Amino acid sequence: MKIIIATKKKKDGVLKCVCNIWWTFLCVKGYTDVYSKLCLSTSINESLSLCQYMADIISTVEFNHTGELLATGDKGGRVVIFQQEPESKNQPQCRGEYNVYSTFQSHEPEFDYLKSLEIEEKINKIRWLPQKNAAQFLLSTNDKTIKLWKISERDKRPEGYNLKEEDGRYRDPNTVTTLRVPIFRPMDLMVEASPRRVFANAHTYHINSIAVNSDYETYLSADDLRINLWHLEITDRSFNIVDIKPANMEELTEVITAAEFHPNQCNTFVYSSSKGTIRMCDMRASALCDKHAKMFEEPEDPNNRSFFSEIISSISDVKFSHSGRYMMTRDYLSVKIWDLNMETRPVETYQVHEYLRSKLCSLYENDCIFDKFECCWNGNDSVVMTGSYNNFFRMFDRGYRQDVTLEASRENSKPRSVLKPRKVSTGGKRKKDEISVDSLDFNKKILHTAWHPLDNIIAVATTNNLYIFQEKLN
Repeated sequence: MKIIIATKKKKDGVLKCVCNIWWTFLCVKGYTDVYSKLCLSTSINESLSLCQYMADIISTVEFNHTGELLATGDKGGRVVIFQQEPESKNQPQCRGEYNVYSTFQSHEPEFDYLKSLEIEEKINKIRWLPQKNAAQFLLSTNDKTIKLWKISERDKRPEGYNLKEEDGRYRDPNTVTTLRVPIFRPMDLMVEASPRRVFANAHTYHINSIAVNSDYETYLSADDLRINLWHLEITDRSFNIVDIKPANMEELTEVITAAEFHPNQCNTFVYSSSKGTIRMCDMRASALCDKHAKMFEEPEDPNNRSFFSEIISSISDVKFSHSGRYMMTRDYLSVKIWDLNMETRPVETYQVHEYLRSKLCSLYENDCIFDKFECCWNGNDSVVMTGSYNNFFRMFDRGYRQDVTLEASRENSKPRSVLKPRKVSTGGKRKKDEISVDSLDFNKKILHTAWHPLDNIIAVATTNNLYIFQEKLN
């Protein structure tokens, strides 16, 4: 399957690829979409299958720093890591497919007896740490607890113990008459995931973000009202660096929605709010960063003012560019690019699904208006990507000022077939290849996307399916 980033008509009517990048289907991981069938089921077995389906819904996607590993977290508290296979010698133009490398249960459901609240096992965020030795390390978090995991390989096992049998049973020391020197024997590769640190009991509200600092010694965690700073080696205490909780909770007007460290400056971080503002803080100025160094906010257009204005202006994701010069934010209808040197307005604004503005009332009734879409940069910050409904995802080329809507679907995942750009008809006469805005399936949505840090490989999550696409190599 092939995908193209953006297209435009030449004079002779031939389709031309913008940026000369064509995309091909690489693989899809997950189950077939049987959600609608399971929802109509009444039998116990099918109801259990529905529970399993809900647990398999992907809640976060993250490449590691080299792109060799791709981690996903789901609502069942599991982390699944995919590894890219080596390139084929017979087909050097084809990169290796991503296959399951390790699966482990990161979090379990818990119960807070003091507050009589259930704590979900759902993985909210995963962040990789740079590799320093043979092992890999990642942070994963649910609503309350952050864990540091070590992912290591073992392909040898020790044999020849003096006080232990090969099956693990201990021997009677009185029966030992000779001294043996243990040796290592080759064995099938085993990938082990072990928890090295557990960072708990620091958040009253639900954690929505974790971000590793560029010093790779500290990281931050953010909930609705507070941001804490942790040291990776210290689990029993953290430092509160942002606290927006008012003395009287009835005066609460906004909450923290996302937070991120600057990729190069270890003292700088930003956090976004439900009011559509982004605050940049400098930890050198004060231990408690309640006073921001900069605030990025775009004045509201009076013509677009409505009952839903405050809801759709809430920022669901914020990401620094790799260069550290720009910052990208995602609200319900658009993606905005901010220059860190200009606070008054974004330098670029891309409409993701403006055709839904007329549907906000129905989206409010079915709670879709509260969906939290993420966004990501490509490796050189020239293209941004984010998700939409109907399993559509959008790409915006900043240099060519082109955009395209693509679809992740099993029906369109036939090898060597071109995935044509999709268009949504907003009214009037609908063309053959267009889909009506009234026909969009709001149960099918892409909330989580990731872009390989070095190559043109992307991963998009559609409920419990993970689609991976790569650039076609000539």
